[in-house]
Amino acid sequence: MARRPLPRILTSGSAQIARGRELARTAADSATDVLHPLITVSRGLRMLATAARQKWAGTPKDRRGPALFLVAACVLVVALIPYGPLLGLITLMGVAGWKGRDTTPVPTGPDDTEVKRLQSLYEALVPYFAVPEDPNPLYAHGGAWGAAFDDHAFDSGGRLTRLQLRYPPYFPDSDPDVRARIEQLLQAKCGRGREYLFEWEEEANQLTVTVLPALSTAIVAQPFVTAPGETVLGFTDDSAVRRTVPVMADGENRDEPPVLWRTGPRSTAPHLLVTGPPGSGATSLLRSLALQAVQHGEVLIVEGGGTGDFGCLAGRTGVLAVECGLAGALAGLEWAASETERRLIAANRAGQSGLPAPEDTRRPLWILLDRPSVFGHLAAAEGRPDPQELLTVPLRHGRSAHVTVVVADQLDSLDTLSDAVLTCARARVILGAAAPAQVEAVLGAPPRSTPPADVPPGRGYARLGTGPVLRLQVPATPDPYDDATSEAHRRAVLGLLPGPHQAVSAPASGEDPAAAERTAAQSVPDQERAPGHGRAPAAAGPAGGVVPAEG
Repeated sequence: MARRPLPRILTSGSAQIARGRELARTAADSATDVLHPLITVSRGLRMLATAARQKWAGTPKDRRGPALFLVAACVLVVALIPYGPLLGLITLMGVAGWKGRDTTPVPTGPDDTEVKRLQSLYEALVPYFAVPEDPNPLYAHGGAWGAAFDDHAFDSGGRLTRLQLRYPPYFPDSDPDVRARIEQLLQAKCGRGREYLFEWEEEANQLTVTVLPALSTAIVAQPFVTAPGETVLGFTDDSAVRRTVPVMADGENRDEPPVLWRTGPRSTAPHLLVTGPPGSGATSLLRSLALQAVQHGEVLIVEGGGTGDFGCLAGRTGVLAVECGLAGALAGLEWAASETERRLIAANRAGQSGLPAPEDTRRPLWILLDRPSVFGHLAAAEGRPDPQELLTVPLRHGRSAHVTVVVADQLDSLDTLSDAVLTCARARVILGAAAPAQVEAVLGAPPRSTPPADVPPGRGYARLGTGPVLRLQVPATPDPYDDATSEAHRRAVLGLLPGPHQAVSAPASGEDPAAAERTAAQSVPDQERAPGHGRAPAAAGPAGGVVPAEG
């Protein structure tokens, strides 16, 4: 039985309420700006009336009569003078406006606590920016920080959030080690536990330190608006990319800057390498990529961990196989190499004949390997070839054949990866807690920001080819069959799964939908899990896994 969609008022009510609040707030601000003179005059009249009442209360009773007579005489004189009432009204409004003006002093500089912080930071930088030969040093013990610090900002707690400083021209700002020492000092003096962005301007001899806000972890797996050949790896800072995509987070629609990875023949980095310590979210990233890939192509998954993290994709439309054993992995990757060669030959023949490439050679094929180092140890123990050797053809020639390879392994197992993986996987992602030296070793460039103290799952850095190093937060894509997965995340992932190859009856009343999906995936025959495009039907692998037959 198909589920009925929720009424639109229930799905978009919170967004409409948020828009209504924003419109009301904007209207109130506009009305305040327009009515500001009237508000000022009214405040002044109220203050004049209060002052007059206090003056009248403080006047002795024997003097109230003459005072009242004097006021009445003044009013009578003003009333009898030509244009007297108009001039009196204008004078009263002017005095009320002057009396009702805002006299709250505007802070123009740092307070005593902030001055002490800036002076302490200035003194800490003196040993690095001062030399004895400088006749007019910019940094000197006991000097003034105002000459070196051009701009600064503090938060409500009195901690620096932004600092722009100048340094002497003779400072070796082109030396990475020297710059790293300055960045480490500034991070310690400005406050640990936050992410800092350091922007060095060598031409102007300026350094800008900015505290970066934490990336949102509320974005879960969902359909993303992308062009053909684009895949969302995660999300980054607003200033890092020039494009945003609409997403649903915390029950509201908003635009977030994505890290888009382009694959296919026109990509400069067609293959991806993901690494990180255990529990960093690499498997979740692969699961997110698989859910996006099955929408427009086919996916072959090889899992070396043997934990069943990709069981939700078994038997789904577009998923050729989910292999967890060594024999099945060897058979699946051997077929992938043969399929890559077949696509190249078919496209070459079509090009020589002046015809477009066949449709089955242009459909994207994704090969996802999770922890191939485990298979390498098993293959060496059993005297079999390493499965990574079968990736040479897809890695080197997959770009022209619309074949994309994604390899994920732990950070301490990178030395076991083959040369083809390390050479051809030019798109890199490192997740989890890692030292700046490790990030630079994996990505080929140092990160522009300091690593965070508290790293949530899916948090790290990404670099696509020779591009800049970007902060990255992977959308939450947990295993829907895991008991620790929340109900909201489970339903989000299950809603993205393609339908199985075989029709499945609706779950009974009160039955867990995740259990019904798991039963449906397990009930699909092996022969139906690898539909080919004009190729032979799939056959059961030696280890009982599903392996598509060669073309």
